Amino acid sequence: MNIDKLVRQNILNLKPYSSARDEFKGSEGMFFDANENPYGKLNRYPDPYQNDLKNKLSQLKNIAIENIFIGNGSDEIIDLTFRVFCEPGKDKALTFSPSYGMYEVSANINNVELIKVPLKWDFQLDIEEIDTYLHDENLKVIFLCSPNNPTGNLLNFKDIEYILKKFQGILILDEAYIDFANTESCLSKIDQFPNLLVSQTFSKAWGLAAARVGVAYANKQIVQYLNKVKPPYNVSQINQQAAIKALENIEDFETKKTDILKEKDKLISALQKMDIIQRIYPSDTNFILIQVENANKLYDDLVDKEIIVRNRDKLVRNCIRITVGTAEENQFLIKAMNQL
Repeated sequence: MNIDKLVRQNILNLKPYSSARDEFKGSEGMFFDANENPYGKLNRYPDPYQNDLKNKLSQLKNIAIENIFIGNGSDEIIDLTFRVFCEPGKDKALTFSPSYGMYEVSANINNVELIKVPLKWDFQLDIEEIDTYLHDENLKVIFLCSPNNPTGNLLNFKDIEYILKKFQGILILDEAYIDFANTESCLSKIDQFPNLLVSQTFSKAWGLAAARVGVAYANKQIVQYLNKVKPPYNVSQINQQAAIKALENIEDFETKKTDILKEKDKLISALQKMDIIQRIYPSDTNFILIQVENANKLYDDLVDKEIIVRNRDKLVRNCIRITVGTAEENQFLIKAMNQL
């Protein structure tokens, strides 16, 4: 696949901004090049290519640095993908519903038509429906979320693989919740499929939602174009260091992830005993989607008790999404719901 043919002409022609830290890549010396304040602990611009963080990820994931892109959250990766591959007012993107809402928001911001294909009854992909769009020459990007948000389930890999083999555009596989799932990531597939971009994040299992660090794994051509379009210092040094510190403590990461999954099982067991729960959907994530008789009422009742869940009624009728909390938080939630 020739990735260059998928890229917008103005991006192909773009001469990216060259920052002071692009021109001098060392870390030692007296710096007179970037108009920085000479005083302070946070007075210097960060590494624009986050090399220390990429080195850590490269070792952990066994993926070359040239295949890693660091974004200001996964949302920046979504936006940059539109900017690189989709001509506003002409090209199209495709996703499914229900799924993560930023695909649609970013499509609208970039003036790109977004095709939304409904999921089947079991929240799996409708390949026959998707198949009707794959030969559209203006369809440049497909977004898949697995495990999916808000439904919580993994998508069948055979369906993802079918699209990768047949689609001549870029497939973004959003694996924000993959660390909670009992399956392997699709990172190993980026060498096999040059049109695959796997997106992950430090916001969920790594507990760094405030730091806004997203990661894209893809072939080096795609990474080069993302670097070409991104702002020069898109991830702060504070946030880079937060991610590096987390990667240096894998034991803590694994312990907390295990605790969350154990608490999820306890929470599901408690929810199954409640009369107000009509259905609990299977979850490969750190959240649970439940169906009740009246999601709006349940949401308001819990807010009155200062318990904040996510009302997903507009996406999945009469459904509430509950994130797994600490043991104490979960018990407080269970007690409150039993009193309703």
